[in-house]
Amino acid sequence: MDFNLFMGDVVNAARKDITESGYEELKTPEEVDEALAREGTTLVMINSTCGCAGGVARPAAASAIHYDKRPDHLVTVFAGQDREATERAREYFEGFPPSSPSFALLKDGKIVTMVERHDIEGFGPVDVVNRLQNIFDQYCEEI
Repeated sequence: MDFNLFMGDVVNAARKDITESGYEELKTPEEVDEALAREGTTLVMINSTCGCAGGVARPAAASAIHYDKRPDHLVTVFAGQDREATERAREYFEGFPPSSPSFALLKDGKIVTMVERHDIEGFGPVDVVNRLQNIFDQYCEEI
């Protein structure tokens, strides 16, 4: 099996998982700046190809947003794939080290909090959904 072909399939499936859940994919630094300049709350899902992204983070990202409160905007960058976009997004996450997969909640373009890899790895999707929804309760408006 051609490893590059296999990895392309894995990456494409990971991209499809999150965009089909309603997240807008940001592939360039310019797209990141435009999206994170929006007013209101924005959840950024930092996607990756690791097992905890596929088994925990992406399923949690898809489920957490079906809730009474949720962010105004849902976006995603792909660590290890869209490197420049991911690096630009991380510039907004002041005070938090690079982490993938992870979630960042911004309000009016400023970081509010993060769910980092150490909050995801070793936990189940329901644990991460609960953590995200607790954050939504604190910072987001009812829909």
